[in-house]
Amino acid sequence: MDGANTPLGEDNAQTDEVAIRVRGLKNQFGRQVVHENLDLDVMKGEVLGIVGGSGTGKSVMLRTIVGLNRPAEGSIEVLGVDVLHASEKERREVEKRWGVAFQDGALFSSLTVLQNVMAPMREHLKLPHHIMKSLAELKISMVGLPYYAGDKYPSELSGGMKKRAALARALALDPEIVFLDEPTAGLDPVGAAAYDNLIGELQRSLGLTVFMVTHDLDSLYAICDRIAVLAEKKVLVTGPIEMMTEIDHPWVQEYFTGPRARAAQGKG
Repeated sequence: MDGANTPLGEDNAQTDEVAIRVRGLKNQFGRQVVHENLDLDVMKGEVLGIVGGSGTGKSVMLRTIVGLNRPAEGSIEVLGVDVLHASEKERREVEKRWGVAFQDGALFSSLTVLQNVMAPMREHLKLPHHIMKSLAELKISMVGLPYYAGDKYPSELSGGMKKRAALARALALDPEIVFLDEPTAGLDPVGAAAYDNLIGELQRSLGLTVFMVTHDLDSLYAICDRIAVLAEKKVLVTGPIEMMTEIDHPWVQEYFTGPRARAAQGKG
């Protein structure tokens, strides 16, 4: 594909403030190279949707940025901090500025929802217990959970409630960036649409930068400012969703012009 390696909208990356800058990233597990020479800019205040076929390493890239996977090569800057070479103190400080909600929630099963949301506060903040409890109750309310959800354990929650509880924990430290891994996976269409609306409202009200790994076309059309497509071990293209149909690549064409895409646009 001609020009496939040049992200659409790259001019924005030069003029706007960058929240996350990835350059020359290589992720390798044994002999399997998942990413090679991957570049990506995530702009402050945007909702960026990360898409790609199975095995393209969408979640691997998220985990690498937040420090759960060490890349073989490359550089990663988050909010101006070189996270791969930062001191332990610098690393802890920048970690307080992002939150992560994993696909399965990754909630501590032995803790209540309230205790789960308080966990990051206990780790990073020196506040009295009653203050942290009040803040956690506020976060639980912000994500649309009823007040009594705080006393429940993850096993007592529905799938949708677990995802909201995980989001409340991701918001515990008032982050600037929120990482979401397949946030609507497993939800019915009504629940998925409600979650999309919640993310959109929180992003606007809190000024969040949202890095969202997803396969959900409805989410892409509903709340994403730009799309980044993973293919051929790199970010093949970035740009507004309206531009994706112009990309001459088989997977991109199939994904963004197929029946599900037309349905997501209200044309199916």
